[in-house]
Amino acid sequence: MKRRLAIKTLLGAYPFLRAAGTLTVSPPRALQHGPFQPTADSLARYEVPRWFRDAKFGIWAHWGPQSAAEAGDWYARNMYIQGSPQYNHHVATYGHPSKFGFKDVIGTWKADAFDPDYLVGLYKKAGAKYFCSMAVHHDNFDLWDSKHTRWNAVAMGPKKNVVGLFRQAANKHGLRFGVSDHLWISYKWFAVSHMSDKQGSLAGVSYDGVDSTNADLYHSYSDPKLITDKLDWDESGIPDSWKDHWYQRISDLVEQADPDYLYNDGPLPFGERHFKIASQLYNQSAARHGGETEAVYMSKRAEDCAVGTCILDHERGVLDKISPHPWQTDTCVGDWHYKRGIQYKSPKFIVDMLVDVVSRNGNLMLNFPLPNSGMLDKDELAILQEITDWMHINGEAIYATRPWKISGTGPGSAKSGAKETNFNENVRKPLTSNDVRFTSKGDILFALVMGVPEKQALVAPLAAGGASGARKITQVELLGFPGKLTWRQDPTGLSIELPPRKPCKHALAFRIHGAI
Repeated sequence: MKRRLAIKTLLGAYPFLRAAGTLTVSPPRALQHGPFQPTADSLARYEVPRWFRDAKFGIWAHWGPQSAAEAGDWYARNMYIQGSPQYNHHVATYGHPSKFGFKDVIGTWKADAFDPDYLVGLYKKAGAKYFCSMAVHHDNFDLWDSKHTRWNAVAMGPKKNVVGLFRQAANKHGLRFGVSDHLWISYKWFAVSHMSDKQGSLAGVSYDGVDSTNADLYHSYSDPKLITDKLDWDESGIPDSWKDHWYQRISDLVEQADPDYLYNDGPLPFGERHFKIASQLYNQSAARHGGETEAVYMSKRAEDCAVGTCILDHERGVLDKISPHPWQTDTCVGDWHYKRGIQYKSPKFIVDMLVDVVSRNGNLMLNFPLPNSGMLDKDELAILQEITDWMHINGEAIYATRPWKISGTGPGSAKSGAKETNFNENVRKPLTSNDVRFTSKGDILFALVMGVPEKQALVAPLAAGGASGARKITQVELLGFPGKLTWRQDPTGLSIELPPRKPCKHALAFRIHGAI
């Protein structure tokens, strides 16, 4: 009776499911079989797999129909907010959103140069150990052959299974494969599509979201109070019918993509439904790996990750100290969605952030936003090449490392002063050759000098008899330099004479014996 009532409720709120005949209530194949049940107690036994702890670096393609306009983040929302830069761009490029809405933008997404094998091959060369494809953004558009919505990339836009093609490429190149889910907040995020201009010649003329034939994209709202441009990032006002629909969609994604990595944009949502997703993900992984779960599920709410269950993600942020648990930051070379003319992060910024994060027991997932065509622009390719060059020389100091006693030292090691560990990357002090970061691997200590001194590097925490507890050093090597170095350890620290020609343009990594 309860199941029939739930189905009736879902069909009432989303009649397109009835019309399309796509609703299925069969349990996912791995939900009931495997090491985990969909309960908090069962999922508390989850442990982070070693591959994720060793990987340190992943690359993300945050790419979908909102990239078609090449006008930056949250296009499908901001194009319905009069006066925003994207609204102005939309009106000038496509026309008023009462006549040409996001549903029409989807048709302009061509992906005519999309070559996932080439892209993932570049990412592997750059040192990425895992790759993530966006699977569905807040725009309510699925990038796989979705069973539960007609608004998907196989049926519309490029008419390609973006997730499936990326998965095939990741498997070919030996990278762990991930997908990202941003869907849960869509019900509130997209309410602006039901609004209208507040001033001007078309004031009061409703945007195209009010057309009930497209309620499966733009949602429907029985309560006019929900139609607002205010966005509270929580579950208030979201009906159970949407929560159930979210579960069906993401369960289908996990079923089809069978990922090693599932990124959730926000807290794990909607009560016990996320327990079902987590157990499905982990049990499917166990079925592929001889009973051992090797999948990871990301959340941005610390409480979700306090005991097992998932891994904590800090968007565009760096912790101020070493975390006892593995964690991740995700950031982007520019905007999340492609934006023409934007100033990208420098390769140095990215290398410094990677080293800083790894020294604190974290991973970095870096987004290279793809334009409408699906091919990186020349500036992104140049950034990627510099990362490739640096990782080729210094990857030993990154992969499969663990934190040392301290993460580092120097002016950039001071606490950022930011109240949050998310979105603090731009308030942290730039790192220079006066900053050092540490990683370790077995009995080897790596000291990464976050700049390129001309003649000498000083690693103060490795002073003879220093407070960090460094032992007597027996050997010092510079990664990428085949010759012998002149160095000394005294009460001021470890002083290293540098060769005239440096092995790389960014942080120098020293392999140190005897310090641990």
